[in-house]
Amino acid sequence: MSNHAPPATDGGTVTERVFRQRFSPTPRGARLARRLAVIQCERWGFGHDSELARSVALIVGELAANAVTHGRVPGRDVELVLARDPGAAVLRIEMSDARGESRPPERPPVPGPLAESGRGLLLVDALADRWEVVDRVPVGKTVRAELDLPGGPERDSARGPAD
Repeated sequence: MSNHAPPATDGGTVTERVFRQRFSPTPRGARLARRLAVIQCERWGFGHDSELARSVALIVGELAANAVTHGRVPGRDVELVLARDPGAAVLRIEMSDARGESRPPERPPVPGPLAESGRGLLLVDALADRWEVVDRVPVGKTVRAELDLPGGPERDSARGPAD
């Protein structure tokens, strides 16, 4: 069941700005989160094959996979929130789980060339304009990533110049 209403329109302009959905903490739940994120990008007018939709799909896929692998608590769902703020020209992605004590490193380590895992947060770091981990009330953590939309503010100077 979805926790969002159909988009409201005001003279043809979409005013819906938040998509929120809980998923089972399973690989199937992670795949569904990724797929619904792409569908929501389409609903907001970004083509399913646009650079933004591809970035959202990859970021959600990585964050969801991490949440169901490292943040899983039996009986507790993971939650995806997509928030579009046209005024600030930002798309925010949040993936929450119930394991607040299991936090990713602030700067993801670079895995060895033959490592079979450990590249997910490097991908998030490369694609997102900003990302952070915050506490979730009453329990757990949220990994938040933001993408600046076209025409928005410059990339965060702390991350370095844009490629």
